[in-house]
This record gives sequence, structure tokens and C-alpha cells, in this order.
Amino acid sequence: MGPNVVLVTGVSRFLGGHLAARLAANPAIDRVLGVDTAQPGPDLLRRMGRTEFVRADIRNPLIAKVISGAGVDTVVHAAVDQHAGPGGRATTKEMNVIGTMQLLAACQKSELVRKLVVRSTSAVYGASPRDPAVFTEDMEPKDLPSSGYAKDAVEIEGYVRGFGRRRPDVGITALRFCELVGPHIDVPLTRYFAMPVVPVVCGYDARLQLLHSEDALAVLERAALHDLPGVYNVGGDGVLMLSQAIRRAGRVPLPVPSAAVSPLAGFLRGARLVDFSPEQLRYLGFGRAVDTSRLRERFGYTPRWTTAQAFDDFVRGRGLRPVVDPENVRAVETGVGDLLARLR
Repeated sequence: MGPNVVLVTGVSRFLGGHLAARLAANPAIDRVLGVDTAQPGPDLLRRMGRTEFVRADIRNPLIAKVISGAGVDTVVHAAVDQHAGPGGRATTKEMNVIGTMQLLAACQKSELVRKLVVRSTSAVYGASPRDPAVFTEDMEPKDLPSSGYAKDAVEIEGYVRGFGRRRPDVGITALRFCELVGPHIDVPLTRYFAMPVVPVVCGYDARLQLLHSEDALAVLERAALHDLPGVYNVGGDGVLMLSQAIRRAGRVPLPVPSAAVSPLAGFLRGARLVDFSPEQLRYLGFGRAVDTSRLRERFGYTPRWTTAQAFDDFVRGRGLRPVVDPENVRAVETGVGDLLARLR
């Protein structure tokens, strides 16, 4: 049976707002409530159509009144934030962890809630030189994330499992998204590839598995509309090596010794170019790939964009132009080849 009243958190951001818009366009759903601490921008608010915006902080126990008063039966928690906002890392962690705890407490009190969809991340697997080629949903990380968004996600999934034990009647879907890219996605990783000169760690070439934002929306919508409990890895097929991604974006790599990575990250943070957390730096060193068989076979969804296609769409959508003219590069390569041939 499909949902009647859906509550979506984080609607002032891309995923939450566009998901609310999709659900509001579905005539089979009676009501859609969008919750956030800030009102969505005019364009996003217009897209959201008949979505009822509720300015509320999910860290406040009053969220329970919103859920019970509206008769919500399906909750989509899309407000888990990947990067530090204006309030800094401490505020982001509080919103992620404390906010989730209060939301789960509100769901537990309501007898009408029967479905919970949680946006999680493949970062719960960490990033380590001892990682397997791909992670399945049943695998544990080799090095448990100890800080940042990844640690938040590990804690959130723990609280969600506890909620599931207390409310076995509620169907819970946890979606472990790979790194998001797309024309409208603004996160540390997309800012990193938008820099003209991209620092890389000497001797490392990470494997990147990416997810197009449109595939992320489609998966969230499917989880909200259908009963598909379980934990699912969500990512595009295939991987890109970091060096390949840099070339596809037309950027110039800057090899940096591993000892200089943290000071450089601090400089970039201070210059407000890219704010990388320690776990993101580990990801760019070691990378990560996940198995998505369960997504295709049990969840019933195959991403439309492969990792390479998602990245290329991000490059096109952001209008990134090669820093160095490819014609000049080819001319230099040809000249060097001719010189070597003459020397031989």
C-alpha cells in the first residue's frame, strides 16, 4: 500500500526539495509536508507545488507534534548533511545526530508511522588501504570512521537499527549513497574538481564510484512509494580513477607529498575554496567502491548514469573548460614524439 501523508526533512536543499516536488506531483499521495529550519528558495518552493512547508528544527521535540498532528505515515529523512554549514562542524554534527535522534523519537511515539526512509552514505565503510575491491551491505569497515560526516552516518545508522528493534512494525529503508555529482550539486568533491589546479597525493590514485543526483532522487522516490525495507548500496556502475576524473574535467593535477596534505587542506579551507574533512582526504587517497547487486535485484532499480556518465554530466553542467587547451597538449605530444623519433 502506498503512502498517504509523507514528511520529508531537509527540503531547503536539493535532494529534499526536489523529492518533495516529485511526491507532491503524485495524485495518489494525499499530503506532502516539507520540513527544514530555512525556507527553500523561490524557484525550489515553486517546484514543490502543493507541498506544505513547515519551518521546524528536527532537533526540537516539537517535531513529534508535527508528525502526529498531520497523521504522517511515511517519513523520508533526507536532511543528513555532508559538509559543515554556516554554524561549523559542531552545528552540523548536532543537526545530523541529535536531529535524527529526535526524529526517531517522534516516529516512535506515533502509531501511524509505518515507513521510514533514511539517506545514509557509503562513507560508513571508511577508506583504507586494506579495503576489499568492493563493499557489500553486510561487510564491516576495515577502519571505522572516527570523525566527520562518516562518523555521523555510522552513529545515525546505529540509532536507526535501535529504532527498528523498538518498532518492528515500521519498514525501514537505509540508502547508502556514493558521492553525489551532477549539474546542481555543490559539495566539497564537486568544488575540488572545479579548481583549475587539483592537488593529489603523491603515489596514490583513488578509485571513485559516483552517483548522479537524478538517480539519487529516483531511488528516494521509489523507497518512499514502495515497501522495500533493508540496507542498500546506491552508486553508478563502474569506477573512475582520480587521475582519469581530473583529465575528464580538464584540470591540472598537482602532486603533493602526503606530509603536506593536511597543511594544504587547511590553506584551502582558510581560503574558502574547499573544506575537506579528514575522512574526505582519506577517500581521495584510497577511494571506495560498493557492490550494487542488491539495489538492482531486490530494490528493483538500475541507475541510469554510470560513474563516468555522471561525472561527465557534472562537467558539462558546470561548464568546466580545460585549463590547458587540448590542441596545445596534442601539439606538444606530437613535437616530443617527432623529436624522439629523430634521436632514435
